[in-house]
Amino acid sequence: MSKKSSRSAQGAGTIRKKTITRNGKPYSYWEARITTGYDPGTGKQVQRSFSGKTQKEVREKMQAVAVELNNGTYKEPCKLTVGEWLDIWKDTYLNNIKPRTVKIYESDIRLHIKPALGAIRLETLNTHTIQSFYNRLVQNEKGKRALSPKTVKNIHGVLHHALNQAAANGIIRFNPADACTLPRIERTELKPLDEEDIKAFLKVIQGTRYEDIFLVTLFTGMREGEVLGLTWDCVDFEKGALLVNKQLQLHQEKEFQGAYTLASPKNGKSRTIVTAPFVMNCLKRRKVKQAKTRMRAGDAWSNPNDLVFTDEIGGHLIKSSVYREYKAMAKRIGRPDARFHDLRHSYAVAAISSGDDIKTVQGNLGHATAAFTLDVYGHVTNKMKRESASRMEKFIQSVSGA
Repeated sequence: MSKKSSRSAQGAGTIRKKTITRNGKPYSYWEARITTGYDPGTGKQVQRSFSGKTQKEVREKMQAVAVELNNGTYKEPCKLTVGEWLDIWKDTYLNNIKPRTVKIYESDIRLHIKPALGAIRLETLNTHTIQSFYNRLVQNEKGKRALSPKTVKNIHGVLHHALNQAAANGIIRFNPADACTLPRIERTELKPLDEEDIKAFLKVIQGTRYEDIFLVTLFTGMREGEVLGLTWDCVDFEKGALLVNKQLQLHQEKEFQGAYTLASPKNGKSRTIVTAPFVMNCLKRRKVKQAKTRMRAGDAWSNPNDLVFTDEIGGHLIKSSVYREYKAMAKRIGRPDARFHDLRHSYAVAAISSGDDIKTVQGNLGHATAAFTLDVYGHVTNKMKRESASRMEKFIQSVSGA
């Protein structure tokens, strides 16, 4: 390599024209260098270089950096790829996340984000590239199944969190995922059991294996995992209250395949439900039944967590077994479409229709905000408003003589 010429550049730094041999022929290009700081360990200058075909091109690049240095907005270029940063992020910044959630994040990264964006330099990742990635996920491609808008939203959440951390760390200037638009999520129509359905349901479950589980779920609004993870120390018969502070959850790790564990509730917060006396009487009967089951099991009995609902030897129940039994009962009352989760919806609708205020229903369901509860069950409150208007009309007529 030989240096052809050297001249002073406009502003700080230097610009040089260089010539190298490429494929046996001379090739010339321009190179600019500018000092961006000093190494705190050695005190030596830290320089950044630019190359281009013309002197003007490299001068403009250098001057742009000089302006950023003067404004205090300059950041050293990041050599990390998106995939490398995602590895750092999940290994360093997810310590306070539930293990199950971490596994879901890791799955989204491995199956979707890395294959599409992993090789891109983190600092060059832009909104358009991310948006195109999201668009491909929801569009049918040959040999591929489109993902649901909800799934795409979840994937966006993982990527957005990771990029937020990169921005907070000063690795990138801003989060390019902020400006992306997500596919619209069509809310699934709720199909709770109505009053007639509930009457029929109560009849068909009488004497069945999971009768008590169905009753507690239907009249407290607890999630399936919360009911199956309920322990006797969380049942306060004196106050008629249940403490919901855990849920039975399936392990995601391969080494624990098929095993269950007790984990914190969905939003990580415990709550107390003051129940109807009917529910507490149901649990009292359940305690008596469990005592009899324990006597029959003898030495085979093992219920280390003191679960309320167990199998014949004290072990936890399997969600799939409970769900199959529920579906069989739902079919018998002419509601084969009903999901187990619809018992929770049925409780919420019945509570609101009975006059419970939204804040109370929100607390019992464990929703993060009352606004979310209103959003999900707004149709019920609208019906109540119409009924209220009708009652007011009757009152007006009675006092006005109209």
